[in-house]
Amino acid sequence: MRVIKKYPNRRLYDTEKSSYITLSQVHDIIRTNQDFKVVDAETGEDITRSILIQIIIEQENSENPIFTTDMLTKFIRFYDDAAQSLFGEFLEKNMQIFTEQQKRFQQQVVEGLIDSPVTRMMQDATERNLQMWKDMQQRFFDLATLGVRTAAATSAAETEDEKSGDAKSKKKRK
Repeated sequence: MRVIKKYPNRRLYDTEKSSYITLSQVHDIIRTNQDFKVVDAETGEDITRSILIQIIIEQENSENPIFTTDMLTKFIRFYDDAAQSLFGEFLEKNMQIFTEQQKRFQQQVVEGLIDSPVTRMMQDATERNLQMWKDMQQRFFDLATLGVRTAAATSAAETEDEKSGDAKSKKKRK
């Protein structure tokens, strides 16, 4: 496994190449499917996730971001939700399925089957599957945010009941 050390000056040091590298070069390592981890040079702590998040932020600030503002807002809401672990598993499974379908399609292209009727049927099936997953994700988001909205509405109603209860008790005292 390739080890990259991050120093306090924010520089990344590739121990395999014995040289400093940029986030863009770490992105290239990821794209070539090389196993790696990033460790804090002082503590030895694994900080790979934070580097991956930095790479995602750079990508999202480019001209073609993947995530919409609405989607990111929903992601953030799930961090405080009881369904947080379920949501993480849901995203991971969807990414696995999408990756498998991409590999199959790439394999078809390589094998030169792109213009065959069988390939067109496979493409149609893949598109239907992707649409089904997209619809399922939307239903999941809708149900999850409905739960958040319902909880917020219940909390607001309880607060209103408490306020009106306080007002009634004040009237009774007078």
